[in-house]
Amino acid sequence: MTGKLTVVGLGPGSPQQVTPEALAAVAEATDFFGYGPYVDRLDLRPDQRRHASDNREEMSRAAAALTLAAAGGSVCVVSGGDPGVFAMAAAVCEAIEQGPDAWRGIEFAVVPGVTAMLAVAAKAGAPLGHDFCAISLSDNLKPWSVIETRLIAAAGAGFVMAFYNPVSKARPHQLPKAFEILRAHLPGTVPVIFGRAAGRPDEAIRVVPLSEARADMADMATCIIVGSAETRLIARDGNRPLVYSPRSWDAASAGKR
Repeated sequence: MTGKLTVVGLGPGSPQQVTPEALAAVAEATDFFGYGPYVDRLDLRPDQRRHASDNREEMSRAAAALTLAAAGGSVCVVSGGDPGVFAMAAAVCEAIEQGPDAWRGIEFAVVPGVTAMLAVAAKAGAPLGHDFCAISLSDNLKPWSVIETRLIAAAGAGFVMAFYNPVSKARPHQLPKAFEILRAHLPGTVPVIFGRAAGRPDEAIRVVPLSEARADMADMATCIIVGSAETRLIARDGNRPLVYSPRSWDAASAGKR
């Protein structure tokens, strides 16, 4: 007997940004696996069970959820933001690939959510209006040398960049190094958006030029968006400037890189 496993994205934190599809998936499931603070965001019924775990227990969490689903359970694995962006959907797929054949027979679905870079971009204007990429600055699952190579390539190609996992107590040096690399390849005037807890009551959005960007402006709840040479600021009296990347490519601006 096999059950169902659904990986659900709960968005960046605001209840208004949880999709109806995600709410429907939560209503149907009986067991919920996820990082403790994400599971705590669910308003569960008495017949629904929580299985919370630490942030770095993704693979064991995925295995436990798959084991229950293979036994006939109706299981949800929850992620903040979108589950397919540096989150649990990939961990569950990895577990299925490495696990017993029974796991491949489970009914499996991924429900998308609003990811952090989209929430931050919406607060700032339209910085992702042209080509962009997302890079995790964590070297827990890949070497820092790979991250450096990708930063240089993205800056040289003119991509707007969204940084996930920018800094932690165990990794205080990587964000300053990332800014140092980018300053060697981009104008100092390029806007950098620090978006902390976008959509939540403690939201903080800050825009500074790359030349003034510092690591102490971010923590693990921050998503950072670094503009390209084409990204523009629109000044507004009494309001934070709008940041946007034009939809068309400007050869003159690109030549300033």
